[in-house]
Amino acid sequence: MLWLVERWQTRNLFSLCLWPLSLLYCALALLKRWLYLSGILPSYGHSALVIVVGNITVGGAGKTPFVVWLANWLRSQGQQPGIVLRGYGGTSKTWPLAVSATTSPTEAGDEAVMLARQTGCPVVAAPDRVAAIHALLSNSDCNIVISDDGLQHYRMRRDFEISVVDGTRRYGNGFCLPAGPLREPRWRAKRTDLVVVNGQRGDNETGMDIEPTGFRNLASGEVVGLGKFANQPAHAIAGIGNPERFFATLERLGLQTRNQPFPDHFQFAPSDICPDDAGTVIMTEKDAVKCESFADTRHWALTVSAKPDAQLINRLSDWLERNIG
Repeated sequence: MLWLVERWQTRNLFSLCLWPLSLLYCALALLKRWLYLSGILPSYGHSALVIVVGNITVGGAGKTPFVVWLANWLRSQGQQPGIVLRGYGGTSKTWPLAVSATTSPTEAGDEAVMLARQTGCPVVAAPDRVAAIHALLSNSDCNIVISDDGLQHYRMRRDFEISVVDGTRRYGNGFCLPAGPLREPRWRAKRTDLVVVNGQRGDNETGMDIEPTGFRNLASGEVVGLGKFANQPAHAIAGIGNPERFFATLERLGLQTRNQPFPDHFQFAPSDICPDDAGTVIMTEKDAVKCESFADTRHWALTVSAKPDAQLINRLSDWLERNIG
């Protein structure tokens, strides 16, 4: 997958050979969108406001840390948010699934459990977002629903769309799948209500930075500062959409890491996180959720926090005031 992501950053022989398939994929994606927006296929509204946080590219863009920030920010504004998501990687036999901090990540998926832990909000996972929202609203007092991903889930009506974009990768070579990273044409991002650029951005762009805050030990829960492992060797593992961003962060913090990327949502086994030399192992928070049951004192998670700029917060505040008052 990482090899494919790199090929998607430029227009090369590989992508040009797949370009005809991209045209077909793009046409089908636009047809699906038109069928829902025109009312030929049914979409469903809800009693609560729905905010969709997604992206039009394949791969990590920083969406989940932003969802954590957004949920906590809405609560600070006196709102009662809840979160729905697909529950990718979850093996539950029953959906929708109410997710708590103690739910097994094997059952619900890593992102669902992490969101429940870091926000304290009601969280419901289901492949069908409409069913997830119905279950959420039937069992909570939420007045705002945040959908983690789901820009392309047009059965779900939405009141506000947020597209998160990686500030470095952007839209890659501009091609739709499979010749490029786009799930929909690039103009689709501009049709959303708010584009959030993660990292490098221009003067007129709204965005955020995802900043490291410390390291948490998976076995003891101890939290230490960012300088704890500076100039020390460590193993770094990441099973996320953009592992290189994680590895680069560790390098900026002064760690001397041996990096091991894994596929997104990888189901780790003890052998995957236990190097032969018994050295320190650093991983992402999302991966830590899946590894806590068999981790020991060698294993640490890098904790991070999304830091939106003032323009982004003002845009959200204006929307909230217009729709709730």
